[in-house]
Amino acid sequence: MDALYPRLLVEDFATAADFWQAALRDLLGIEPARLIPQARYASWDFDGQTLLALFSRTAIAEAVGTDGLPSASASQDTSMLALRVTDVDHATARLGAHGATVVAEPQARPEWGLSRAAHLRAPDGTLIELQSY
Repeated sequence: MDALYPRLLVEDFATAADFWQAALRDLLGIEPARLIPQARYASWDFDGQTLLALFSRTAIAEAVGTDGLPSASASQDTSMLALRVTDVDHATARLGAHGATVVAEPQARPEWGLSRAAHLRAPDGTLIELQSY
């Protein structure tokens, strides 16, 4: 079995797609490989492989039959997108410029086996960890 790529299920597809399009263009110089607004799906490839995909939470709920359930409740995060970057401080500033909110400033994290890490929240609510080794 292969783990293919992370697919974020997002509440507000347009906001999430706009954020990731600008952020990944800025950080990696890549454009969406697929951007299908009517299907509420987007994906980005890097070095010939899918790096990230977005899909509407509503669309997947309809597909799997959970569309009658609440879409959100107050709780701790259950998932996070971790991205390795060369410079955590620079990447934090760049994502912040695209609308992400810093929830934990860049700091040394040797207890985690990381040189530095920062945590941000994308405009759609996705928790992001930026890390360097």
